[in-house]
Amino acid sequence: MDAPTRTRVLLVRHGETAWSVRGRHTGRTDVPLLDRGRRMAELLGERLRRAPWDGLDGVEVRTSPLVRASETCEIAGFGDRATPWDALMEWDYGSYEGLTPEEIRERAGADWVIWRDGVADGESRAAMAERADTIVEWARSADRDVLLFAHGHLLRTLAARWLGESLEFGARLRLAPASLSVLGWAYGQPAVERWNDTGHLD
Repeated sequence: MDAPTRTRVLLVRHGETAWSVRGRHTGRTDVPLLDRGRRMAELLGERLRRAPWDGLDGVEVRTSPLVRASETCEIAGFGDRATPWDALMEWDYGSYEGLTPEEIRERAGADWVIWRDGVADGESRAAMAERADTIVEWARSADRDVLLFAHGHLLRTLAARWLGESLEFGARLRLAPASLSVLGWAYGQPAVERWNDTGHLD
């Protein structure tokens, strides 16, 4: 039987930026939302104010302090309830910051994959997984839902670790800008209830 009162974790990836549109790795560079990214955040907020979410009264909200996430949170209508949290910042890509996957492969080799090979001069895969584990432990620490505004690689890692999988599992979890995902429980075990839902953007 499904666990009736255990924490759900709602995940929102930030809206589009100039770098995300171009596929540039955006770690700690504070790139703002595009006008389209702000509109995405508005549409997400409208959706979360309707049933079945009904404004998510009582949910605990945290956001990455980077402007693309915090602005998405603010525009969606949760800024006054949100606590900035450095743990939700994106992967530190080191010397790969600002580069596209194609540009990185010119340096690292044609078969480079971030989930397997990591980055140069930045945050290790082990450190990234440990950071996600900290978020999972916090989310499970009390009987309330949480809403997190953050970044693509961080949220994919978080989902993998929620499920008890290795960081590499994140490679299988595509995540679009301004998408809504929900981590929860099934048969007493961590589960994915909703993933990469962009219905509000259609």
